[in-house]
Amino acid sequence: MLGKINWDVLGITASVLCAIHCAVLPLLLASLPILGINIIHNAYFEYGMIVLAFLIGSWALSHGFKRHHRRLLPLLLFTGGVLLLVAKQIWHEYELRFLPFAVALIVGAHVLNYRLSRPVAIAETVGIPGEPPPPLENESLVRSGEQAA
Repeated sequence: MLGKINWDVLGITASVLCAIHCAVLPLLLASLPILGINIIHNAYFEYGMIVLAFLIGSWALSHGFKRHHRRLLPLLLFTGGVLLLVAKQIWHEYELRFLPFAVALIVGAHVLNYRLSRPVAIAETVGIPGEPPPPLENESLVRSGEQAA
Protein backbone atom coordinates (compact mmCIF):
# COMPACT_ATOMS: atom_id res chain seq x y z
CA MET A 1 0.00 0.00 0.00
CA LEU A 2 1.35 3.40 -0.92
CA GLY A 3 1.39 6.04 1.80
CA LYS A 4 1.24 9.77 1.50
CA ILE A 5 4.06 11.44 -0.35
CA ASN A 6 6.25 13.46 1.98
CA TRP A 7 7.06 16.39 -0.28
CA ASP A 8 9.78 17.69 2.03
CA VAL A 9 11.65 14.38 1.86
CA LEU A 10 11.19 14.38 -1.92
CA GLY A 11 12.48 17.96 -2.10
CA ILE A 12 15.50 17.13 0.04
CA THR A 13 16.21 14.11 -2.15
CA ALA A 14 15.95 16.16 -5.35
CA SER A 15 18.27 18.82 -3.92
CA VAL A 16 20.84 16.27 -2.79
CA LEU A 17 20.69 14.48 -6.15
CA CYS A 18 21.26 17.82 -7.86
CA ALA A 19 24.28 18.46 -5.64
CA ILE A 20 25.65 14.99 -6.37
CA HIS A 21 25.14 15.58 -10.08
CA CYS A 22 26.95 18.90 -9.96
CA ALA A 23 29.82 17.83 -7.70
CA VAL A 24 30.52 14.14 -8.29
CA LEU A 25 29.23 13.30 -11.74
CA PRO A 26 31.88 15.31 -13.60
CA LEU A 27 34.59 13.38 -11.76
CA LEU A 28 33.09 9.93 -12.27
CA LEU A 29 31.68 10.24 -15.76
CA ALA A 30 34.28 12.30 -17.61
CA SER A 31 34.14 9.85 -20.50
CA LEU A 32 30.49 10.52 -21.42
CA PRO A 33 31.29 13.15 -24.10
CA ILE A 34 33.45 10.56 -25.84
CA LEU A 35 30.34 8.37 -26.06
CA GLY A 36 28.28 11.28 -27.37
CA ILE A 37 26.34 11.70 -24.12
CA ASN A 38 26.52 15.16 -22.60
CA ILE A 39 24.63 15.77 -19.37
CA ILE A 40 27.56 17.52 -17.69
CA HIS A 41 27.02 21.26 -18.10
CA ASN A 42 24.13 20.61 -20.46
CA ALA A 43 21.98 23.74 -20.12
CA TYR A 44 18.71 21.86 -20.73
CA PHE A 45 19.52 19.27 -18.08
CA GLU A 46 20.71 21.90 -15.59
CA TYR A 47 17.63 24.08 -15.99
CA GLY A 48 15.44 20.98 -15.90
CA MET A 49 16.92 20.03 -12.52
CA ILE A 50 16.39 23.57 -11.24
CA VAL A 51 12.77 23.56 -12.41
CA LEU A 52 12.21 20.13 -10.84
CA ALA A 53 13.67 21.31 -7.52
CA PHE A 54 11.56 24.47 -7.72
CA LEU A 55 8.30 22.63 -8.42
CA ILE A 56 8.76 20.02 -5.71
CA GLY A 57 10.00 22.58 -3.21
CA SER A 58 7.23 25.05 -3.95
CA TRP A 59 4.59 22.38 -3.48
CA ALA A 60 6.07 21.07 -0.22
CA LEU A 61 6.70 24.46 1.31
CA SER A 62 3.38 25.98 0.30
CA HIS A 63 1.59 22.93 1.73
CA GLY A 64 3.48 23.28 5.01
CA PHE A 65 2.85 27.02 5.12
CA LYS A 66 -0.88 26.83 4.37
CA ARG A 67 -1.81 23.80 6.45
CA HIS A 68 0.64 23.66 9.30
CA HIS A 69 2.79 26.54 10.43
CA ARG A 70 2.35 29.89 8.60
CA ARG A 71 6.08 30.63 8.95
CA LEU A 72 7.88 32.53 6.19
CA LEU A 73 11.43 31.44 7.04
CA PRO A 74 11.30 28.15 5.06
CA LEU A 75 9.96 30.01 2.01
CA LEU A 76 12.67 32.66 2.29
CA LEU A 77 15.44 30.06 2.63
CA PHE A 78 14.08 28.15 -0.36
CA THR A 79 13.82 31.30 -2.48
CA GLY A 80 17.42 32.19 -1.68
CA GLY A 81 18.56 28.69 -2.63
CA VAL A 82 16.74 28.70 -5.95
CA LEU A 83 18.10 32.16 -6.78
CA LEU A 84 21.62 30.87 -6.12
CA LEU A 85 20.95 27.89 -8.42
CA VAL A 86 19.90 30.25 -11.18
CA ALA A 87 22.92 32.48 -10.43
CA LYS A 88 25.28 29.52 -10.86
CA GLN A 89 23.83 29.01 -14.33
CA ILE A 90 24.31 32.65 -15.27
CA TRP A 91 27.80 33.09 -13.79
CA HIS A 92 29.46 29.73 -14.55
CA GLU A 93 32.84 30.81 -13.21
CA TYR A 94 31.32 31.05 -9.69
CA GLU A 95 29.35 27.79 -9.92
CA LEU A 96 31.29 25.99 -7.19
CA ARG A 97 30.94 28.99 -4.89
CA PHE A 98 27.17 29.27 -5.33
CA LEU A 99 26.26 25.58 -5.32
CA PRO A 100 27.03 24.59 -1.70
CA PHE A 101 25.08 27.55 -0.35
CA ALA A 102 22.17 26.91 -2.73
CA VAL A 103 21.89 23.28 -1.66
CA ALA A 104 22.29 24.16 2.03
CA LEU A 105 19.51 26.75 1.82
CA ILE A 106 17.12 24.45 -0.06
CA VAL A 107 17.74 21.45 2.18
CA GLY A 108 17.56 23.69 5.26
CA ALA A 109 14.21 25.05 4.09
CA HIS A 110 12.81 21.54 3.67
CA VAL A 111 14.16 20.35 7.04
CA LEU A 112 12.72 23.40 8.80
CA ASN A 113 9.39 22.98 6.99
CA TYR A 114 9.31 19.32 7.98
CA ARG A 115 10.01 20.11 11.62
CA LEU A 116 7.46 22.92 11.74
CA SER A 117 4.84 20.71 10.08
CA ARG A 118 4.99 17.99 12.72
CA PRO A 119 2.03 18.09 15.15
CA VAL A 120 4.31 18.19 18.21
CA ALA A 121 6.25 21.13 16.82
CA ILE A 122 3.03 22.98 16.06
CA ALA A 123 1.67 22.40 19.55
CA GLU A 124 4.89 23.74 21.05
CA THR A 125 5.46 26.75 18.78
CA VAL A 126 2.02 27.91 17.69
CA GLY A 127 0.23 27.89 21.02
CA ILE A 128 -3.11 29.66 21.06
CA PRO A 129 -3.19 32.29 23.82
CA GLY A 130 -5.32 31.16 26.73
CA GLU A 131 -5.52 27.55 25.57
CA PRO A 132 -3.10 24.72 26.35
CA PRO A 133 -1.58 22.86 23.40
CA PRO A 134 -3.46 19.74 22.31
CA PRO A 135 -2.48 16.66 24.34
CA LEU A 136 -0.19 14.05 22.93
CA GLU A 137 -1.76 10.77 21.87
CA ASN A 138 -0.79 8.78 24.98
CA GLU A 139 -1.24 11.74 27.31
CA SER A 140 -5.00 11.85 26.71
CA LEU A 141 -5.29 8.16 27.58
CA VAL A 142 -3.35 8.61 30.83
CA ARG A 143 -5.47 11.63 31.84
CA SER A 144 -8.70 9.72 31.33
CA GLY A 145 -7.53 6.89 33.59
CA GLU A 146 -7.01 4.36 30.82
CA GLN A 147 -3.72 2.61 30.32
CA ALA A 148 -1.71 3.28 27.21
CA ALA A 149 -1.29 0.22 25.04
